[in-house]
Amino acid sequence: MLTDNVTVKNLEAVAKQVRRNIVRMLTKSQSGHPGGSLSAVELLVALYFSVLKYDPDNPEWPDRDRFILSKGHATPVLYSVLAESGYFPADELMTFRQLGSRLQGHVDRDSTPGVEMSGGSLGMGLSFGLGVALAARFDAKDFNVFVMMGDGECEEGQVWEAAMAAAHFNLNRVTAIIDHNKIQNDGYVKDIMNVAPLAPKWSAFGWHTIEINGHRFDEILDAYDEAMKTEDRPSVIIAHTVKGKSISFMENNPDYHGKAPTAEQAEQAIREIDES
Repeated sequence: MLTDNVTVKNLEAVAKQVRRNIVRMLTKSQSGHPGGSLSAVELLVALYFSVLKYDPDNPEWPDRDRFILSKGHATPVLYSVLAESGYFPADELMTFRQLGSRLQGHVDRDSTPGVEMSGGSLGMGLSFGLGVALAARFDAKDFNVFVMMGDGECEEGQVWEAAMAAAHFNLNRVTAIIDHNKIQNDGYVKDIMNVAPLAPKWSAFGWHTIEINGHRFDEILDAYDEAMKTEDRPSVIIAHTVKGKSISFMENNPDYHGKAPTAEQAEQAIREIDES
């Protein structure tokens, strides 16, 4: 599903720019989370440039679709996409994690235009999204709610309480997106608390379950379309991704969950992004 005048080639170009932004932001700040930001690029670019209803000039527009970043440390990808979408100037990205900046290390609804939920501790975003969706039902609104979680985050019990509640209340306007890059802060998810297989678990909790390659725009767009057309239950998109995608020394490397590149590494990273 592509909106007017948006092609896969357009989305791929935006994704490259978002990745460049992520590298430059983290290099400047020497702080932040590159791996899980890079794995989520295509998922967010497709969402903001071909799916969501929003107005960057009016971030509080009541009828906007909502995107909630539950893995709230992956701010580099969200801030970059928000900047490219027109919420604030792209050069503001270089203030990332500085004192007084609107762009802090974890999402802050009170500081950053376009951010829907303040987050830090993992596991809360889906519950928050259900509250937003229930409020929409009471107010007779028909906007969509998208919640992105990490796969390591799915070790949190609150995620599964929310999963039960969403199915129970038939919150069909809710779509969960799981960035299934198989790595979390302390190592590989399978070694810390194995959540696989995710699809049967979510299906057993009453969700419409879709599995995709989270770096292929055709699969991502089809999944969003399918989720929004599913009327009898909430939907979850399990997106298989690569941590640190497009940068050779970061790909599938747990060291780069929360480690910024050096200036020399950033030059290599930008070259590899340009050539990808």
